[in-house]
Amino acid sequence: MTKPQRQMTLVAFMQAQNCTNYVGSWRHPSSMTDYLSPEYYQRVARTLEEGKFDMAFFDDRLAMPDIYGASHRDTVKHGVRAIKLEPTSVLMAMAMATSRLGLGATYSTTYYEPFHVARLFASLDLMTKGRVAWNVVTSMNNSEAANFGHSEHLEHDLRYDRADEFMEVVMGHWDTWKEGAIVADKENNYFADPDMVTRLDHKGRFFNSRGPLTVPRSQQGHPVILQAGQSGRGLAFAARWAEVVFAKYPTLANGVKQYQALKDGVANAGRDPDGTKIAAEVKIIVAETESLAREQRDLIANLSRPIDGLTMIGETSNIDFSGRPYEQPFTDEELAAMSWQSLRDKVVQVSGKRNPSVKDFVEASGRGTLNDGPVFCGTGKQVADQMEEWFKTACDGFVLSGTSVPGTYEDIVRLVVPELQKRGLFRKEYGDTTLRGNLGVPKPRAGDWRGRA
Repeated sequence: MTKPQRQMTLVAFMQAQNCTNYVGSWRHPSSMTDYLSPEYYQRVARTLEEGKFDMAFFDDRLAMPDIYGASHRDTVKHGVRAIKLEPTSVLMAMAMATSRLGLGATYSTTYYEPFHVARLFASLDLMTKGRVAWNVVTSMNNSEAANFGHSEHLEHDLRYDRADEFMEVVMGHWDTWKEGAIVADKENNYFADPDMVTRLDHKGRFFNSRGPLTVPRSQQGHPVILQAGQSGRGLAFAARWAEVVFAKYPTLANGVKQYQALKDGVANAGRDPDGTKIAAEVKIIVAETESLAREQRDLIANLSRPIDGLTMIGETSNIDFSGRPYEQPFTDEELAAMSWQSLRDKVVQVSGKRNPSVKDFVEASGRGTLNDGPVFCGTGKQVADQMEEWFKTACDGFVLSGTSVPGTYEDIVRLVVPELQKRGLFRKEYGDTTLRGNLGVPKPRAGDWRGRA
């Protein structure tokens, strides 16, 4: 029997705000401005479903960027992710306009409680008939801490220790209803088997939570788990829990190494590596001709402003760069205290300096510019060529970032998806009603997660 051809996972990287993760996108002449309405997100959702995307997921932060200059004024003035709607509410607006598209939202393990997250996402999964994913993050700065009554953010590895226990509690709550518990026998007044609904009674280092959860299991068992940790501790967390990993590769060569390391980590955690999809983040700029695509790229690149990068680096590093000499190196202690360690490591690697400066962070990180990660630019065929090369060696699919909305996704669906379909690299129709079914990720039964390393 011939083995089916391996096919790509395609995920749209969304933001419930005035811009995409590329801040300059709101300045694009064709970007829509009704981002405070359901129609804005539903328009994108219909386009993605037309293109048979696996999923759209929403990144999130729990504070307005206000670390640069210890103020939110520049953020608001220049539109640097100044708006952040609650992502699960937006997710449901998109769900009501679609029937197959998977939908994910970010929720923090540092500032929420496990019972709340377990109940929220289990309910979302039922209301979408098994199409929901949870993007697990640990948050990253003191501004978020201040919004939740804390003076400072938890130290990096401690956040992941908390996150591991958080996941154990959420998974435990999802397990409190076993498959087939509901009988609904009206005649004999027998609704559900009490032996198949149990308390969790978790008592741990960070959390105590009793249960049982008040939401039964969904069509896909439980929501798909997404994770995007890039540090050593983050990758270990992903190896234990993630079913879709959002990977940020600076180059293809780096991606080949990281892809293998992630797959090995999943196997070492006692899981099937084929059951975890690794999707590389890229930006796509595509047009009918190569020259038109390059014109678009030049226009998009010119949308960025210096304040974009300075504000975003401050937000992700948890350090105010505004009063610091531009070329003064950071000390070892300052670098160790930075929140986003994978960004710090990237700057050290790219700059070749053990102690980089603000200047090095701005230039080497590419934050706020089109250079913050790979860009595939060209005709539909040229972009598909690049995607195919990466897919064969470094990833199971892609997380696609927008540079204008909805234009980026309309162009991808119109010009790139048909080329991928022609090559047999991407589906022509959805094969299942659930997100797991379309991803090719196994449906878990209660308790399957226990025993992972």
